[in-house]
Amino acid sequence: MRMVCVGGGPTGLYLAILARLRSGGRDEVTVLERNAPGRTHGFGVTFGEDLLDDLFRTDPEGAPALRAASRLWCEQTVRIGDRRPVHLGGKYGYSMGRVTMLELLTRRAEQVGVRVRHGTAVTSREEIDADVVVAADGAGSRLRTARAEHFGTTVEPGANRYVWLGTERCVDSFSFAFEHTPAGWVWFYAYPSADGASTCIVECSPQTWSGLGLDTLPAADGLALLESVFADALDGHRFLTPQGGLGEQPWLRFREVRNRTWRDDDLVLAGDAAHTTHFGIGSGTVLAVQDAVALADALYDRAGQRSGAEGRRAALAAYDARRRAELGPIQDMARRNMEWFERAGQRLDADEDPVRFAWALLDRRGDMGKVHYGLHRATQIGPVRRARSLATTARRVRRAARRGESGHSAAPTG
Repeated sequence: MRMVCVGGGPTGLYLAILARLRSGGRDEVTVLERNAPGRTHGFGVTFGEDLLDDLFRTDPEGAPALRAASRLWCEQTVRIGDRRPVHLGGKYGYSMGRVTMLELLTRRAEQVGVRVRHGTAVTSREEIDADVVVAADGAGSRLRTARAEHFGTTVEPGANRYVWLGTERCVDSFSFAFEHTPAGWVWFYAYPSADGASTCIVECSPQTWSGLGLDTLPAADGLALLESVFADALDGHRFLTPQGGLGEQPWLRFREVRNRTWRDDDLVLAGDAAHTTHFGIGSGTVLAVQDAVALADALYDRAGQRSGAEGRRAALAAYDARRRAELGPIQDMARRNMEWFERAGQRLDADEDPVRFAWALLDRRGDMGKVHYGLHRATQIGPVRRARSLATTARRVRRAARRGESGHSAAPTG
């Protein structure tokens, strides 16, 4: 089989790796990426145990390099202005620089025989000679757009504005910081992404965005304004701009992408080309890799059997049906998360009690009860927090051992 993955992000690269591994090196697999090596959006990605489980299960030889490059963050904190930070107990995760992740996946892909070609833009299926073409070219997928009517694509923007930045402050936890301004509330999500830097996504309502003049200020002036707003939360550190600068329109609106079908004959959608989920749930990279695993499972099934074009079409149809069904509820949950943050300023205006607000943030899916709330309040007490940290660390270490990890620190987890 000849497979071409359009898009050199986590979806395209990991599917290419799995295709070579599952076919025993028989299949010809190419990844086409329009950007130059090392050029990408954003600073870092964050993920949980599910991603590491998938990596070690599907590529045990390549997974340790990705784990070694990951940073463990040990708790979540919520800060409202100059109030004492609130701790969200039992929370931990991993993160790494996006450039680092792509470099490691590219290296692994080339190691197993994938041809990776950068600086190659593709706009239509007809440009590619292959048995299977995977559109993994992101939320603005050109391949999908060219056949949008067939795929039944809908793109719905959220209300809030956000900008993807970095900061020189190297945080060791996943941090939320909310600051009040004369125009309303502004907040950021921050997590470690690389040595000496952290990823920082700043978000606010459209009213606050325009009220602060961020819709008209030059990018550099807007950045300086944000640094003054978050001076305490940044502890005097500066924001960092993405590769290539902020551009003419640094502020974005999240776009929820959905499709009625993910398949058009031998062309199939995966990753953000197929679906997007709000960055507030931090699942984009996990879902991208899970798409790759599901598509590889469908094409190569458990016995590794295929039967020509007819078998491939059946496999793509099975992938389409399975993953769309799985992603529907996840996208619904992500939309509720997005809508919660669209009302965050109103919540803070109504009740600025940090512990109650942090609980509302933690329970924004609405699936926790009174017992959890009591534990949340108790977690603000030092000894209780430390006890939860030890229990969480034990749980993390056991899970790492189950997937065959070794050599990583058992430092306490938040």
